[in-house]
Order: sequence, then structure tokens, then C-alpha cells
Amino acid sequence: MSVQSYLQDKSKVIDTYLESLFTQGEVPQQNLYHAAKYSLLAGGKRLRPALAIATAEAFGCDESKVLRTACAIEMIHTYSLIHDDLPCMDDDDFRRGKPTLHKVFPESHAVLAGDFLLTHAFHLVASDPHLSDSQKVSLISLLSSSAGDVGMIGGQIMDIEAEGKAVDLKTLETIHSNKTGAMITASIETGAIIAGIEDKYIKQLREFGQNIGLAFQVIDDILDVTSSQEELGKTSASDIINNKSTYVSLMGVDEARQKAQDLLISAKGILEELPLQTAYLNDIADYVVSRSH
Repeated sequence: MSVQSYLQDKSKVIDTYLESLFTQGEVPQQNLYHAAKYSLLAGGKRLRPALAIATAEAFGCDESKVLRTACAIEMIHTYSLIHDDLPCMDDDDFRRGKPTLHKVFPESHAVLAGDFLLTHAFHLVASDPHLSDSQKVSLISLLSSSAGDVGMIGGQIMDIEAEGKAVDLKTLETIHSNKTGAMITASIETGAIIAGIEDKYIKQLREFGQNIGLAFQVIDDILDVTSSQEELGKTSASDIINNKSTYVSLMGVDEARQKAQDLLISAKGILEELPLQTAYLNDIADYVVSRSH
């Protein structure tokens, strides 16, 4: 199966599970569910939950054991996009080819829908019947730190504070290793924890995730200036509009592409050292760097 077919297959499974999570019928908080579903089920690559599943499967763990927690990761990711698009943040009008949530629902509903997705994600992990108590504690600790001040949120505030300023490559790498890379790395580590693998292999997989997480952001920076809004599904040239330093603004497109390739080579080198079936992880790493949207 090609990596595109693999990701499409996992996306269908993930979407079906996400759809099943919401209460049907008339309930007092139904508009909260409607708003959350609007963004959560709007499409997307489902890269993070697919990475969790692919990592678990690489160690012989069945998809069914990781699906619930993988979907919790997608909920955390979607919450971050909802809040990132708000007028007080990037003030974007489009996401995944559709109007952003605060353009369709009141801004207050968008804020609360994001809050709901974040908090409900941890409920999913805590109530996952496939996990042991120790796994639940490990995963809640991992995801809360990776989404929090030493991960995604910390990177986001550093990114905001860097707007309009000239930052060097080291600072930019710190920002994006946290803002983008932390949750991608956590997705891979999630699959490893659920599969019950040895700590020494988790450390190697963490390094693999850090490399492809940063490569993902480098490619995002390139696509922001080389692709149209229709291709991206969101506003193009947004980094220029928001006066942000990027890998492209600091290195140029060609050097940025080489940076992504170097990170890919490092990531794939780590996989070669692991005693597991890494074909799909290897192919997903290639996809991250070769993607066109």
C-alpha cells in the first residue's frame, strides 16, 4: 500500500471515530458540538493521529488499541488551529478550504469550541479502556507538556512575540520545535507508549519525531510563499502579512528545501537503527517533505 493510500485509509478510520464522539439529538450544549464538529471534521491530513497509529503498528500493536488516544491528539491539534485563526491571533479567514470557525459561528463559540476539544481530549485518554493506569498517566503527562508551556503553547507565544523582529535561525528553530514539532513528536511517542516498547527505543523515536516535526514546519514556510490559497486551503503568504521571520525569509527557498532534506535524512537514519517494521514511518517522513499542501 502506498503512503497516500495508507494515510487515506487511516483518515477514514479516524474521521469515523471522531464523528461517533459527539452526542446526537437535542441537548442544551448542541451548538458547542456543532461548532467543534465544524472544525474537527473539516478534513485535514490527520498526520498526527496517523503517526501515532503507524508507530504502534510498527511494533505489532493493533490499530484499535491506539485509535482513541490518536483521535485525542487530533482534537488537541484542531483546538490549536481554531485559536490560532482567531482575530486576536493570526486573524485568518480560511482553514482547510473553508471559512474559519469564528467566521461561521460567533467568536465566543469558537473560543469555547477550542476549549472543549482540548479538555475533552484528556477525557478520552483518561477513559480509554485499552490503556493501563500507568499508560494513562504517561500519556496525559506527555500530551499536556507537549501542548503546553514547554511545547505548542510556549512556541506559539514565542512566535507572537517575534512578529516584526529579526530573529536568527537558532531562535526560529526553538520556536518551531515547540510550536509545531512538539505535538508531532508526542504523536510518535504516544504510539510507542501504547505499544509498550522499551525506553531506549522511545528516545530514538523522539529524535525521529523532532526531525520530521521541524521538517514539516520548514516545508510549511516554503508552501506559504510558493502555493496559492486554493492549494493550501488557507490564506497564502500569511507569514509575510504578519511580518514573521521564517526559514524562507532567513535562508531563501532553495536553502530551506535543503534544510528539510537534511532533516529527512537524519530522521530516516534513526529509523534504520530500530528493530521494527518502519516502512510506513519512513514513507510518512518522505511525505512530510515532498507534500504540496
